[in-house]
Amino acid sequence: MSAADRIARALFGFYMVAFFLYLFAPLAIMGIATFNTSRFPTVTPWRGTTLQWFDALWSDSGMWQSLWTSFIVAFFVVITVLPIGTAAALVLTSLHARARSFMYAVMVSPLLTPGVVIGIATLVLWRQLGVGGGVFLIVVAQASFIICYVMLMITARLQRFDPTQEEAALGLGASKFMVFRRVLLPFLKPALIAAGFLAVLQSIENYNTTLFVRGFDTPLTVYIATKVRTGLTPAVNALALIMIAITVFGAIAYEIARRRGADGGGVAVQL
Repeated sequence: MSAADRIARALFGFYMVAFFLYLFAPLAIMGIATFNTSRFPTVTPWRGTTLQWFDALWSDSGMWQSLWTSFIVAFFVVITVLPIGTAAALVLTSLHARARSFMYAVMVSPLLTPGVVIGIATLVLWRQLGVGGGVFLIVVAQASFIICYVMLMITARLQRFDPTQEEAALGLGASKFMVFRRVLLPFLKPALIAAGFLAVLQSIENYNTTLFVRGFDTPLTVYIATKVRTGLTPAVNALALIMIAITVFGAIAYEIARRRGADGGGVAVQL
């Protein structure tokens, strides 16, 4: 191995270490702070090891209510953005090149709009129609830009689709709805699942847009921001640690199930 190759490998290794430290160090510090007896989320100074913040989390009814509100909003956001985003992707991929470029620019424009602007514009529009802030407006405001993520993910998946499969199914007498349900939808299933998870994450973590349209409902991000001003405790860290653990275990379980399914499919082909 030449000196240039060794230097390149060393630089790549340094980059990977720095990348993962940058990515996971804040999460590790946040998790460690959960077990510090200090009333403020910190690891220094270390005042002793405790589990009291899990008890504080359990007794914090306001936080659980805000988390439940976030889950309700995320659920309605997902069932809104998946069909609309999929329809937008189907329309986009069926257009000619010039019209496709124009429609693409129009469809992704909400991603380029600040969340504050989306929140204020949504609130002003719906107040003119007599609708105040609340879960409904949160869903509408969040869906207006989360749809763009879904559309982009479904479009990327559709670009790998072989249209001759549709032609073959139509030639065999299948209706267009049956082709969509039996051919296209199974092909889009991985992208739909990934887009659904992304929509949930985008919905739960959104703050700028949600703040202006929430009305008297308080999602988790707004509740935490309020606690920052009034007195934040490591109970928030405890909730974050639980959510990270659930996410990690869920990802591991999904990967194990996927590999088992792949192995089973491979055996079936060999038989």
